[in-house]
Amino acid sequence: MAQITFKQNPMTLMGNEVKVGDTAPDFTVLANDLSPVTLQNSKGKTRLISVVPSLDTGTCDSQTRKFNESAAELGEDVVILTVSNDLPFAQKRWCAAAGIDSVQTLSDHRDLSFGKAYGVAIEELRLLTRSIFVVDSNDKVTYVEYVPEATEHPNYEKAIEAVKAVKN
Repeated sequence: MAQITFKQNPMTLMGNEVKVGDTAPDFTVLANDLSPVTLQNSKGKTRLISVVPSLDTGTCDSQTRKFNESAAELGEDVVILTVSNDLPFAQKRWCAAAGIDSVQTLSDHRDLSFGKAYGVAIEELRLLTRSIFVVDSNDKVTYVEYVPEATEHPNYEKAIEAVKAVKN
């Protein structure tokens, strides 16, 4: 299992670690309108899944904005999903205030379906740890990053390169 810290304190991750080559686990999360969303909603597209503890923090805000800006260069056959445990109402409000229009924010607050399926649910905090997953159009995981310190940024360049490599 991936080892992570949150503000330098070791944390326990629930679920199974996902690795490159795995079939992407399915999940059920909530869209901003409370409708259920699963991996199959974006079947046939490359998925960049950006996982953040909370959109209301500086690093999570920056991460989501970065991938929103990258969306145009990645093209229409790529879907960018940002998953957190923030309530759908808070996600919708944050997106409106931040001008986020190319990333779909999804809430895992209800039952940690995504968090447990991808091994990113922090037991002690009931938050999701910062991580990135790239899933190809055939539901194979092609890139994984569990950020060792959850308050730090992921490797944006490697994640974007991983998406571009799958598209070619």
